[in-house]
Amino acid sequence: YDVRRVVEGLADEGSVLELRRGFGTGIVTALLRLGGRAVGLFANDPAVLGGAIDAEAADKAARFLQLCDAHDLPVLSLCDTPGFLVGPAAEETAQVRRFSRLFVSGASLTVPLVTVVLRKGYGLGAMAMAGGSFKAPVTTVSWPTGEFGGMGLEGAVKLGFRTELEAITDPAERQEAFDHMVEAAYRHGQALNMAAHLEIDDVIDPAETRDRVIAAFESVPAPMPRTAKKRPGIDPW
Repeated sequence: YDVRRVVEGLADEGSVLELRRGFGTGIVTALLRLGGRAVGLFANDPAVLGGAIDAEAADKAARFLQLCDAHDLPVLSLCDTPGFLVGPAAEETAQVRRFSRLFVSGASLTVPLVTVVLRKGYGLGAMAMAGGSFKAPVTTVSWPTGEFGGMGLEGAVKLGFRTELEAITDPAERQEAFDHMVEAAYRHGQALNMAAHLEIDDVIDPAETRDRVIAAFESVPAPMPRTAKKRPGIDPW
């Protein structure tokens, strides 16, 4: 799906200004208005790498969070990611350092953050989209399509149940057992189960998203007037 259509549907009509569209394309960053309030938004783009966050996207998001924090703009995060991009090629891009910058920028936010999980909320990538933890935002909610896990569930089953699967000698029986384990993992990671265990705050009707986000931002006191710069600078990259 086109995440930009989601952004346009949430924002006040004609208010979306996308920034740096040609760089770090796995994440969309934009300034917009919600109920008249200026807001910064960053969102995973599932059309690029399936929503996985690579090093350039992490750099883009980290600097955007600094920008929003410097100007006291509350931040809306739309999460749909299988996690950080991994592998030998990705590691050659200094990804650990650049992913860490995103975590540090998120943890340093002094403005309100609201996270909405549209679909996938996997691994450390999802944590980075929520300021470091699903507990960090003012509120973390999910659409009914949300699914969660510490990593991709197929890989998690292969690692976590390797001994049990290797003990099954018949290939067809082993595959059947694997499929049942994956199905159980998906059921366990559904948004409703996450909310029932208080890992997130609520599962909402997508049609209510705009009103819920506006209400969350309105629940936070406005920042005090400033007489000097809030930050000494914003990273130039």
